[in-house]
Amino acid sequence: MVLSKLDKGISQMCSLIWQFDMTFPALACSILSVDAMDISGELHLDVKHDVIKRRLDSHGNIIESRQDGIGAAKIEKPLQKHGGRLEHNETYCGSCYGAEAEEHDCCNSCEDVREAYRKKGWGVTNPDLIDQCKREGFLQRVKDEEGEGCNIYGFLEVNKVAGNFHFAPGKSFHQAGVHVHDLLAFQKDSFNISHKINRLTFGDYFPGVVNPLDKVQWSQDTPNAMYQYFIKVVPTVYTDISGHTIQSNQFSVTEHVKSSEAGQLQSLPGVFFFYDLSPIKVTFTEEHISFLHFLTNVCAIVGGDMAAQQAGYEAQRRLNQQMMEMMQRMYPNEVFPDVPDP
Repeated sequence: MVLSKLDKGISQMCSLIWQFDMTFPALACSILSVDAMDISGELHLDVKHDVIKRRLDSHGNIIESRQDGIGAAKIEKPLQKHGGRLEHNETYCGSCYGAEAEEHDCCNSCEDVREAYRKKGWGVTNPDLIDQCKREGFLQRVKDEEGEGCNIYGFLEVNKVAGNFHFAPGKSFHQAGVHVHDLLAFQKDSFNISHKINRLTFGDYFPGVVNPLDKVQWSQDTPNAMYQYFIKVVPTVYTDISGHTIQSNQFSVTEHVKSSEAGQLQSLPGVFFFYDLSPIKVTFTEEHISFLHFLTNVCAIVGGDMAAQQAGYEAQRRLNQQMMEMMQRMYPNEVFPDVPDP
């Protein structure tokens, strides 16, 4: 038997661990990124740690599974920071194209350059002008993955305060206090964010937990859209019969979508999860029930069933009697047989 009660106040946990498994059937892995931020000002931009992406074909079959990232530069006479080409007796140090934080910084891959630009709050408008991106075939890779989907899964630990996390195309950065995604690098004017949430949790599993977004899916019917989930997280403590306690969370959710036409990006295309914390904590406790308590429950069930049957018998008997009286009024000269009790 599980007893439940509501308490005021937040649980003792000081962080939230959200675990996710999302599928985007029409958004390639090479352009999909994950960000998280909260009202305390903490940012997790273009999260790569503890995140795995799996390329999917048009039928949803896995093509490739990899840790996020474009990859290392190919050493085929790459352009050195000083302007010349790499020689055999030299150590490679690629240019960051003005985005170096310090003079001796090197950007040895396309991803390094994009990351340096992100930290500066810049966007890469044409990757083919970046030696590393051109040699690695960044744009060609994006074009090759056109029509593919992406399954992305992992987890992230965030502060236990209100915030949001989202999946969107492009590398993100902050510019003049505004959250921006660099979409110019992909040379596209529309992004299909149709998605399926295979799994989304805000804590460890406990018996009876229901995650309302598991298996939820949505299909986009306009060139661009921002899909928003507004989540209320409820701290939950579950104590089993042996006294083992699980600190976790439940949540409820509402949804909203903003759509726009191609070339008219009124908002960032992506899937956004805005979450807030409930001031109420739910406590579940498993307890043994005595045989007397069990017997009382059984008697109550049996008694309720007998009472329901008796009420049904009386209702049927009254209905039969009323039907007979009506027939006798309609046909006063007829003789009707007695109607047996139900």
